[in-house]
This record gives sequence, C-alpha cells and structure tokens, in this order.
Amino acid sequence: MKYKIFAGTCLVLIGLFLATSFYYKDQQARMYDFMNQNNASTFVRDHSQTLGEDDAKVFLVEFMDPACETCASFSPLVKQMMEANPGKIKLVLRYAPFHDGADYFVKILEAAKKQGKYWETLDVMFKSQPYWASHNNPQPQKIWEFLPRAGLDLEQIKKDMNDPAIVKLIEQDLVDARTLNVRKTPGFFVNGKPLETFGSKQLYQLIQSEISANYP
Repeated sequence: MKYKIFAGTCLVLIGLFLATSFYYKDQQARMYDFMNQNNASTFVRDHSQTLGEDDAKVFLVEFMDPACETCASFSPLVKQMMEANPGKIKLVLRYAPFHDGADYFVKILEAAKKQGKYWETLDVMFKSQPYWASHNNPQPQKIWEFLPRAGLDLEQIKKDMNDPAIVKLIEQDLVDARTLNVRKTPGFFVNGKPLETFGSKQLYQLIQSEISANYP
C-alpha cells in the first residue's frame, strides 16, 4: 500500500514538473514571438552589422564575442547555411563580449567597418584567435600581427576604435542580450525564436524549419 502511495506521489510530481516545464517553454516562446512582432529593435539595431539580402524572410540573429572559441567554430557553419539557401537568410550580428577584454576586439571590428573591411577583419580574428585569445594566457596586442591580412589601415584603426559611439553600441547590445536572456555566446535567434537546445544540428533544424515555413 505504501509503495502504491509513493509511486502515485512520484507520478503526480513528475506530471507537475512536465506541465510546469511545458508552460514555461510555451510562455518563453510567446514572449520572444511578442518581442519579435512588437519590439524588433531588441533583435536588430540600426548599428547592427548584417549580411544577406534585405528581403530575406529568415533572420538569423547572433549575439557573439570575437574572443569566443565557439563563435569562431560556428562561423563557417553559418556561412554554409547561407550559401546553401541564397537570398533566404539574413545574418544579424550583435555583440556580447563576455570574455575579459573582449570589448577591445569589438572596437577594432567597428573601426574596420568604417574602412569597409568588417567581414574580412572578423574572418582574420576568428582564424587567428588561438594566438591572442587563449583563456590561460590572453595576449590581445598580438591581434595586430594578423590584422594586415584584412587589408586594413592600422593607424586609422587605432584612431577610430576610440570613438565613444562604439562604447555606447556595445552597452546597447549588452542590454538587449540581458533582455533576451543571452548568458553565453554564441546566442542564436531565428525569426525571434531562441535556439533552446544548443548545437550545430539544432541550429540547422531551427533554420530549416523557418525556411520551410516562409518559403513553401
């Protein structure tokens, strides 16, 4: 009898847990959908760097950190998805420089944007990342050894990266990241829907589901 009561209690608790979990996920999905419809600027700001066609129906928003190893490893995957679906995906990069000193690299990126070399610079950063962003012994100044590969005017970069406007846009991106509950990088949203279970396969499936829904 006691066993039956115990088993019944366990089943009730499991049922409550599952119901609560489902409710939370449903409410979270509704929140993100609401924000996507009514507060799109939380996902995309005027200063946000984008890649892809303006009329693309699938928006991939990524909160990233130039010093993040996982961000670097996901970059080729995102490019492959975009190449496999030409004109259908628009990538929006937001900043979440959670690593110590990562603001430094964001400032370089924003300065490179003024020279029309944003994507070239980001590519160089990701490829050279192991040399200057080691978590055990970070050496940020070493990035300057690799930046010439992006075809930059380095002296101009050193001037432009001190623009106070860059600090403000970083602060805005961090505010939006907190609002969207982004706690680690990369943080992905596809048409406002968060990547709830992190992984390359899961990201692929989320993007494909939105492509299928918007390009029947």
